[in-house]
Amino acid sequence: MRRREEGAATVLVIAMAGMLMFVVVGLSIVSGLVTAQRRAQAAADLAALAGATTAATGGDPCAQAARIAAANGARLDTCAATQGDVVVRVLVPGPTWSGRVVQVRAAARAGPGQEGSFSEP
Repeated sequence: MRRREEGAATVLVIAMAGMLMFVVVGLSIVSGLVTAQRRAQAAADLAALAGATTAATGGDPCAQAARIAAANGARLDTCAATQGDVVVRVLVPGPTWSGRVVQVRAAARAGPGQEGSFSEP
């Protein structure tokens, strides 16, 4: 007696579609994280440059860095200004995953300080 194999391809197609959906969701999360990290680094760089420029003219570098970070969709996490150097760290909301929003961080330093002396705040 021979068994009928009708419908076997349907099960295979459903399994492959599920696997493809799993891969697409994973890739979209990774893509969202990379995009958020690039946005965070750009905001940190611009905030540090604005802070260093303001420090050179005698203004409040951290207030200016916070304004520039906010204008770029980031939140200033830390700011330290010493001898013309401004070191900032910003937070940018990343993609939502499992009901949680991932916070992406980036740091930058700008100013006339020693090269190679960068350390994250």
